[in-house]
Amino acid sequence: MESVGSIILYLIVACAIIIFSVLAVTTRKILRAATYLLFTLFAAAIVYFMLDYEFLGAVQIAVYAGGIVVLFVFAILLTSHPGHSSERLTSKRRWLGLVGALAMLGVTGYTLVSRCALYAAKPEMEEVDMQQIGQAMMGTDAGQYLLPFEAISVLLLACIIGGVVVARKR
Repeated sequence: MESVGSIILYLIVACAIIIFSVLAVTTRKILRAATYLLFTLFAAAIVYFMLDYEFLGAVQIAVYAGGIVVLFVFAILLTSHPGHSSERLTSKRRWLGLVGALAMLGVTGYTLVSRCALYAAKPEMEEVDMQQIGQAMMGTDAGQYLLPFEAISVLLLACIIGGVVVARKR
């Protein structure tokens, strides 16, 4: 049985994730959006720590909150004027976006409900140690992730070089 304190903490963190996520995509100041994204990623790390996934929580803070958000901020500072707010977007097809958002909400809800029902009948999972996680992440066999990891690192390097090139042309 879960303790009442952990349920309350989970609800607070879930509300923080929802609020900061909405603020990140609705604010017109780009540095504020990056800051709200940082808060969202920290809150996601808290969820990992609450689930006793200390390694994933530390990776969430180090890689995403530490690295990716700093990369976003540098890209913003190199390519735009961060003090200016963007103009409000106007569209005559706003209702189409609303319909699309509601459709995706329905698909996501259906997926969550069907997956939760699927996992409710499964037995307990076995304990996974750090060596198995490391082998899966950095292995080269089938079902292991070294090639996608390297592809993403090359993509991030290309983004950094592109940001520097764009900033130098101005």
